[in-house]
Amino acid sequence: MVENDIFKALADPTRRAIYEKLAAGAMNASSLREGMEISQPAMSQHLAVLRGARLVREERQGRFVNYEVDPDGLALIAQWLAKYRAYWPARIEALKILLRDMDQ
Repeated sequence: MVENDIFKALADPTRRAIYEKLAAGAMNASSLREGMEISQPAMSQHLAVLRGARLVREERQGRFVNYEVDPDGLALIAQWLAKYRAYWPARIEALKILLRDMDQ
């Protein structure tokens, strides 16, 4: 299930930081490492996990590889969350009614 891969990928704080940097615009692995205490091999592994979860994509330009956010990746999570979006308003309304009844 792809959703599981996305949740696993974003569960790691380093990968979330990488994803957030890429959300600001495409960049290569060296640029991504700036300001982060992470080795090049570790960055490559994190990027591989993010690519595997379809959260980022890569584009080769000569000998450099630029990474960018793949918007289709989060679309899967948005679709998954949409199923539960309708559930919460009804539950919150029921809680309001319960609390109101308890106050009386």
